[in-house]
Amino acid sequence: MATITYVRTIKFVAEVLEEDPELLQAIVSNDDNLSYGSIITVYTGDDESITALTDDGMEELEQMLSHARRSPEEWHDFLDSFVDDKKLVARIKANSPR
Repeated sequence: MATITYVRTIKFVAEVLEEDPELLQAIVSNDDNLSYGSIITVYTGDDESITALTDDGMEELEQMLSHARRSPEEWHDFLDSFVDDKKLVARIKANSPR
């Protein structure tokens, strides 16, 4: 395993992948959704942290989203399975192409 020398914040990953940052945060909030070590928590203060991804984590997330978007039905099933926030799911579905 290569040494990790940098990570990308969820906000930056969302910009690169042209995805909703809240959606990505919801997906990676369950660390079982990506391989062990792909999700990094960076503590920025006593009770503050941000989530970041390794290169492998970003690639895995990108593949996961690409696979889920093969059809509108698969996309909706993916959202229902991987995102617990029902309001976020409704907003993402409403903005998804049919």
